[in-house]
Amino acid sequence: MLNSLINFDKDLFLYLNGVHSPFWDNFFWIFTGTAVWIPFYITVVTALFVRHKKQGIWTLLAIIAVIVLCDQVSSSIFKDAFERLRPSHEPALEDVVRLLNGKKGGLYGFISSHAANSFGLATFTALLFRKWYYSITVFAWAAINSYSRIYMGLHYPGDILGGLVAGILLGMLVYSLYKRFVYRRSVKKLDNATAFNGEVIIPAAGILFSVCMIALCSKAMTGIAVW
Repeated sequence: MLNSLINFDKDLFLYLNGVHSPFWDNFFWIFTGTAVWIPFYITVVTALFVRHKKQGIWTLLAIIAVIVLCDQVSSSIFKDAFERLRPSHEPALEDVVRLLNGKKGGLYGFISSHAANSFGLATFTALLFRKWYYSITVFAWAAINSYSRIYMGLHYPGDILGGLVAGILLGMLVYSLYKRFVYRRSVKKLDNATAFNGEVIIPAAGILFSVCMIALCSKAMTGIAVW
């Protein structure tokens, strides 16, 4: 059973990794970076501090805790415990995996830190803001960000799935602790659904704006080698 799942995971990876084009090469190379999302991170922080400065500080610390926890659990615990080679380091797939710009990543890939971090952040902020348009936007961002790792040949779908589950669980865990020990004391029973009312459109718009800019840049660069 386990061998069948592993083989299916590899077959699915090879299929997804083999679907590519110059446009998507550029798109995912830019999308998976860090610098391009700085405006989004800034808009999230802005939304936190617009209404409640004191709560904003604690909320920002909670978000940092989510990301650090997701990163450490995925990198220091799961990767070291399972020691599953990334497809980019798998000798049997050496001539089959399509890498983007030759990037191989670290040796082990289960679970994906990108997926864990993305879905941890998405889960915590979705529970925090509680606006459907933000939740849809941020989870779509997390899904695309995670899929980019398959496209680039750095992770199997199983790595992404594991990171997704870990990120959601850790995001929920930190949020439950935040709500119990921080939120009630800072806001004094202010309803969570109204705590970040209209300001939530700011980070949602930040994500959409960045994705549109990435798409435009990718379109302009189509046919040109990615730097």
